[in-house]
Amino acid sequence: MDAELQTVVDKNAIQDVLVRYCRGVDRCDLEMLRSAYWQDATDDHGSFSGNAWEFCDYLIPALKRMQRTMHLISNTYIELQNDSAKCETYCIAHHLLGDDDAHEMIVGGRYLDLFEKREGFWRIKTRVYVMDWNQNNPATVNWTDGMYAKLETRGARYPDDPWYTFG
Repeated sequence: MDAELQTVVDKNAIQDVLVRYCRGVDRCDLEMLRSAYWQDATDDHGSFSGNAWEFCDYLIPALKRMQRTMHLISNTYIELQNDSAKCETYCIAHHLLGDDDAHEMIVGGRYLDLFEKREGFWRIKTRVYVMDWNQNNPATVNWTDGMYAKLETRGARYPDDPWYTFG
């Protein structure tokens, strides 16, 4: 494969890993979340710093205490060098916390990742999360009025999310 095409293939594979991470987080799908990391990877998220698979084990119960989360990624910058890559990805994460006295937490930050390609597969080897800003407000969520009343298909955690039974 020529070098330019291989670059496109590698960058696309790295983007797929980043998306799997976000889906794993938002669906609380442990196996999908782990699939973004090598087993010997590290993650420093501030509240946790250590083995990435142990971070996944730590993260899922914390996320399940939240009603919902949605991680949106953009502005991915990738520097490839053979079977390694340095990557910066912007992230905005929306969190709905609490029940009766719910509030919304929105966090803006970046994932700084070192990727490795092993046996043809890209995964995260080292991750550091950088928080750039955050916003916290009383929740304004509306599930039952106006146009929202008819939108009955709603997101959920693994295995109850519609994705797992779709198609």
